[in-house]
Amino acid sequence: MLGLAVESWIWYGVAVTVAIARLVSRTLHFGSPKRLQIDDWLMVFVLCVYTTLIVSINIVADVNTNLLPPGFDVSELTEQDIKQREYGSKMVLIVEQCQCISVWTVKLTLVVMYHRLTIARKENTAVKLLAGYIAFGFIFMEIFYLGVWCRPFRHYVSHYWAVPTPNIQCSAAINHLITNAVFNLSSDLIMLGIALPMFIRSELPLKKKMILCCIFGLGIFVILSALLNKYYSFTEPFGSMWTFWYVREVSTAILVANLPFTWTLLRRIFNLRSFDGGSVVLNRWEDRYRETIF
Repeated sequence: MLGLAVESWIWYGVAVTVAIARLVSRTLHFGSPKRLQIDDWLMVFVLCVYTTLIVSINIVADVNTNLLPPGFDVSELTEQDIKQREYGSKMVLIVEQCQCISVWTVKLTLVVMYHRLTIARKENTAVKLLAGYIAFGFIFMEIFYLGVWCRPFRHYVSHYWAVPTPNIQCSAAINHLITNAVFNLSSDLIMLGIALPMFIRSELPLKKKMILCCIFGLGIFVILSALLNKYYSFTEPFGSMWTFWYVREVSTAILVANLPFTWTLLRRIFNLRSFDGGSVVLNRWEDRYRETIF
């Protein structure tokens, strides 16, 4: 099994390469970077946060935190030990925020794409409701994480990195992880429930449908990763397996959000035909699909 440093940077290289290919492809499609759309710029923001996540999570893997095992004698900690654990706890806070922001911003980019594809279609109402649910979930999760479960700031000292912390929610973050899992998994399932039937019912050729369904089917692996990172967070809180699944979830989500937008670049490089094959008369939705993604 690869170590976290090796695996995380491999994922990072693949995800960033595909994201850059998306931006280049979209620039070629529109003719200028100035014409890139809001979801393209959101992806640039995701890459910045994602980079911070990868750097931070590799630091977290090698430091101790204020999550102490039962029966741990805090009096044995030296001042240096406490400072190191405070630093590790701060890095965990950064990792958690970067993971949440990355995942939810990727969801937002996909919702923007779904909205363009479903204008004047009955699915558009579902997309709007999904957008509201995703926004509500993120706001609810952040308010409770930063202001309710732990109440981080008291007398200018945060309990999130206090050693020891008076509240287990400040170190183990059990309530936050449950809240995160509920909103994250449910919104992912809804997104799959909208996307896959929409592509299956389209009039694109079978081969093209299969390609798109496989790309968005990677969302199943995203859901699996989200389940496993929470599983290991609860069952092995002092282990490092949760860090691997954090990286896998965010990286795969970035791939899902960017792969459909790379066709223009691939077509230029390999001299491929247009995605619709040039022989199929597309209906209005397929025209909009081609304009939106390619």
